[in-house]
Amino acid sequence: MFATQDLALSLQFRERLILNPQNLPHTGPVLLAPTHRARWDALMLPMAAGRRVSGRDCRFMVTTTEMSGLQGWFLKRLGCFPVDQKRPSMTSLRLAIDLLAAGQQVVMFPEGRIHRRDEEIKLHLGLVRLAQLAQRRGVSVPVIPVGLGYSQAPPRPLSRAAICFGEPMHPPEGGRDEELRFNQSLATAMHAAEQAARTAVGRPLGCF
Repeated sequence: MFATQDLALSLQFRERLILNPQNLPHTGPVLLAPTHRARWDALMLPMAAGRRVSGRDCRFMVTTTEMSGLQGWFLKRLGCFPVDQKRPSMTSLRLAIDLLAAGQQVVMFPEGRIHRRDEEIKLHLGLVRLAQLAQRRGVSVPVIPVGLGYSQAPPRPLSRAAICFGEPMHPPEGGRDEELRFNQSLATAMHAAEQAARTAVGRPLGCF
């Protein structure tokens, strides 16, 4: 935390804003669904929701390709674990569900990868299905839409950053149509959170 939050973030951003922190539960399982615009997202989330704030770490689900080499070594120490989004293994899903059952917070980027350009948010179904699997084990998991915004793209030293937590959402029981409707509602909530974050740093989103 000293290296990432006290040094790296402080040197990179002259201002770091946290919007609507009251929407982040500090107890019980939670599934964070953030937008993904820069590698700095992985440091901003623990700063706003991690151990110093909620008393628990952010456990990231990241793609298997991101867990190789020096970056993989670093990500493991940030609390990340790999998942193949095209064919997620039961081992990865079981680990995520076990963490949620233990009252931890799991972070999953539902867009699947970094999108550096402003464009309509399109989500994979992995997050809602993970929440449903947890529900079948008796673990009710609120999903928190999260938007991250930077005053410059890509973020440059001494720029500004903001993170906004949306209101908790509750995934449906099942059925593809319900999953798709939930994903659309989640994308809308993530967009609103991102718009709030971007507006706060003076770089609002345009219309799609």
